[in-house]
Amino acid sequence: MKTELGPYSSLIPSKAKVEILETDLPDLILVDGEPLIIIIDDEPFPTLKGALKKPIESHMVVVDMGAVKFMTSGADVMSPGIVEADSGIKTGDTVIVVDETHHKPLAMGTALISGEEMVEKDKGKAVKTLHYIGDKIWNLEI
Repeated sequence: MKTELGPYSSLIPSKAKVEILETDLPDLILVDGEPLIIIIDDEPFPTLKGALKKPIESHMVVVDMGAVKFMTSGADVMSPGIVEADSGIKTGDTVIVVDETHHKPLAMGTALISGEEMVEKDKGKAVKTLHYIGDKIWNLEI
């Protein structure tokens, strides 16, 4: 199973208890009871807790501090709040949203436009939020 997780397999220590949780939300991979990996369109991606344990190197969108309060309530990411985005992001990619000051994960979602467009545009939605700090996945306890 670890080979199917690619770069995220390092989130699973050798003696960890690993479970797959199938829910009405996207499926989650629990490592010692913590939701560290989410499965979106059959592709693994770290949850916010997973991204805190192992920072993401790509598919990152950086928002200004003014956007943080909206992100923590599950709002979609608007282009004006984006200060930087991975130029390799394509429409439909799963991305992680981090704050500009501490680069802490705030949310993850689906890119509605390319990374370059996210930075260039000054209006409209850029990322559809799927998971954010304080949501059901973040607060999941098994």
